Amino acid sequence: MKVNIIVPVFNEEKTLGLVLTKLKQLDLRRLEVKKEIVVVNDGSTDGSKKILSGIKGIKLFNHSSNKGKGAAVKTGISSSNGEIIIIQDADLECNPKYIPFILEPIVKGKSEIVYGSRFLKEGNKQVVLFHEFGNIFLSFATSFLYNSKITDMETGYKAFKRTALDGITLKARGFDFEPEITSKFLKKGLSIKEIPVVSSSRTYKEGKKITAIDGIKALLLMIKFKFTD
Repeated sequence: MKVNIIVPVFNEEKTLGLVLTKLKQLDLRRLEVKKEIVVVNDGSTDGSKKILSGIKGIKLFNHSSNKGKGAAVKTGISSSNGEIIIIQDADLECNPKYIPFILEPIVKGKSEIVYGSRFLKEGNKQVVLFHEFGNIFLSFATSFLYNSKITDMETGYKAFKRTALDGITLKARGFDFEPEITSKFLKKGLSIKEIPVVSSSRTYKEGKKITAIDGIKALLLMIKFKFTD
């Protein structure tokens, strides 16, 4: 069984090298799976492309211009063939050390989809206060709309079997990828298992890109996807 670790990258020169080093060192042998690191440089204008050109052992794709996180993830999915897909953001807010724990329920056949949640009891909410409240509200709205229990819809850690995407068309190009894929999984009748993770959120000064506008768009999209594709 092979796992594709998809890393969307846009202007992450400060953390990119460390993230990829951690991913290359990641040992998944106890799960008896092979890993393939799939990096999609989404039109970075800083030193990210140069850093990537010097790293071996990854499958690299370059967008000629910035198309958005959703577009980068879709490139990674369509350009790989592993039975399991997990998304690793390049900003290092999510530590790759949690990957084995997120993958384990999928590998053992206990779940098709696993999210790493910062809001479970054992997790750690090291996130900007504004984003914490926003994410809690969005997760509550998701749970209400789709009759499910989700504590961290916006988590950067999403892992799923490739077959979970059967019958699903992903259209989002930006950060709206997060509500789209979650809504469509739940609308399809799939359950999402969550496990606790610790994250360390960046400030806007440090390079955080998601905004309040993205949160409002996410809510509207979840309502839209409830009734249409």
